[in-house]
Amino acid sequence: MPPLGRASLLLSLLLSPVGASAGQPDPDPAPELRPDGKGAVPRGQSHQGQVPGPASVSGTSANGIGYHGGPVILGQTNVYYIWYGAWTDTAARTILDAFAQGIGGSPYFGINGTYYSLDASGASHPVSNAVALAGESFCTSAASGACWQGASNLSDSAIQAVVAGALASGALKTPDPNGVYFVLTSPEVTKSGFCTSYCGWHTHATLQGLDVKYAFVGDAATQCPSACMEQTIGPNGDAGADGMASVVAHELEEAVTDPDLNAWYDRRGRENADKCAWTFGTTSTAPNGALYNLTLGGREYLIQRNWVNAAGGYCALQYP
Repeated sequence: MPPLGRASLLLSLLLSPVGASAGQPDPDPAPELRPDGKGAVPRGQSHQGQVPGPASVSGTSANGIGYHGGPVILGQTNVYYIWYGAWTDTAARTILDAFAQGIGGSPYFGINGTYYSLDASGASHPVSNAVALAGESFCTSAASGACWQGASNLSDSAIQAVVAGALASGALKTPDPNGVYFVLTSPEVTKSGFCTSYCGWHTHATLQGLDVKYAFVGDAATQCPSACMEQTIGPNGDAGADGMASVVAHELEEAVTDPDLNAWYDRRGRENADKCAWTFGTTSTAPNGALYNLTLGGREYLIQRNWVNAAGGYCALQYP
């Protein structure tokens, strides 16, 4: 075949696919971004990551996501819920408790076993498929103590103060290095950025001298169901809690595989759950008409898929 002329070559380039296919390294020559923990964006939005300083990928990115040298949570992951606000919806606790109690050992959480950290010798240590609901506390009003930060327009720093207050009050045990502390806000609690920039997020901070991993997840049922919920009915009959379960899953799998925001993410700053946000795979229909795709703890849930860091990389509901 003769060489392409300049016009033909330009046309060929214009018609070529842009962006990486699933599992392939991102060909974008732009500077690498790193995550800000706020990739659980509302439906229809794109995660933008955070502009970093120089970063090097110390592991492989052949599966579409690379290792940057930071730690993962090893051994059993312990989930702690901080129920913040006027949680009169008792069904929500039942639904989200069952989720935390059922996700460990599931093929779904097994996806996180495709992520690891490296020790000083270069040996890899993968995330374990083990999760426990290790504790809960309630922060409902000023009478709750230092955890209470009001109910209107909470800031990011206020969420950290909620966690710090819950720990300082003794409502939860001494900071757990294997813990992920979820601040779950009730429908009337407003949070700056919630519904407009994100549906939840995770990060970490030094509290009581230890690196504490924590997350925020809001109840979107009354504030923004079209932005932060896939459906307005839930398979367990509680639209708010059922919708929150998927965001809890999103933040949990990222907090485990990228707890300090320096371990696993792609060139655009997307962590594993970010790469599969708002995708659900094959679903079934519950008697009340709600969709679901997983059964955990004896209950049905509609949970977003997660990124399998193997076999080229792909979104899935289970591994292997």
